[in-house]
Amino acid sequence: MEIEKTKAIIEGILFSVGRPVEIKELVMVLELSSEDIIQIIENMKMEFEDQKRGIEIIKINDAYQLCTKKEYYEYIYPIVDKRNKPNLSQAAMETLAIIAYNPKVTRAEIESIRGVNSDGTIYKLLEHNLIEDAGKLDAPGRPSTYKTTDEFLRLFGYSSLEELPELPRYKLDENQQIVIEDIIKDNNKEDDEEKTSSKAEEDCIQEAPMPEKEESNLENESENKKEELEE
Repeated sequence: MEIEKTKAIIEGILFSVGRPVEIKELVMVLELSSEDIIQIIENMKMEFEDQKRGIEIIKINDAYQLCTKKEYYEYIYPIVDKRNKPNLSQAAMETLAIIAYNPKVTRAEIESIRGVNSDGTIYKLLEHNLIEDAGKLDAPGRPSTYKTTDEFLRLFGYSSLEELPELPRYKLDENQQIVIEDIIKDNNKEDDEEKTSSKAEEDCIQEAPMPEKEESNLENESENKKEELEE
């Protein structure tokens, strides 16, 4: 199949379905390898950019979707998009961030981190399809866990969770949960180091000889020796 025809077919599929299309779906239809399809789509993305098109192809995990460019949102929205957009409160953003950075987190763990009840917030995020059930935790009571969805990635402009800003100070345990105790210990360690450094600086200031005093002592010793010789 000619490469230009393949590009046209992919563009037609992405335009028609209006959702992320997985690579394996394109493999089945086009009878090409996943590597070939990825290469073709990457070339299409560059062509769209070079031609300054109003549309672009975005990658969401192992899928691609055809979208309008976000810089043209203000012109497109008044005409065609009358749907209600998710109106996320501060509480919802906090909860969403916890789930994004801490996959397979339980409701109890979310509330432990936030310090408040999160039932309503979690329900809203589920309703907006920004999070979903990630299965049961292997623990007493088998509590439900949550993770973010592809809709979350699309809405915030990420291809995968690996593109989230790095949080190097956070440590994860074997269940990929944030280890709060280590963060607290690290903070305490920093405070102790700052106090130690400050104390050391004070000690250096106190122990450092004063040049004027030292010079004065040398002059006094010289005068005393002179008097002894004269006697």
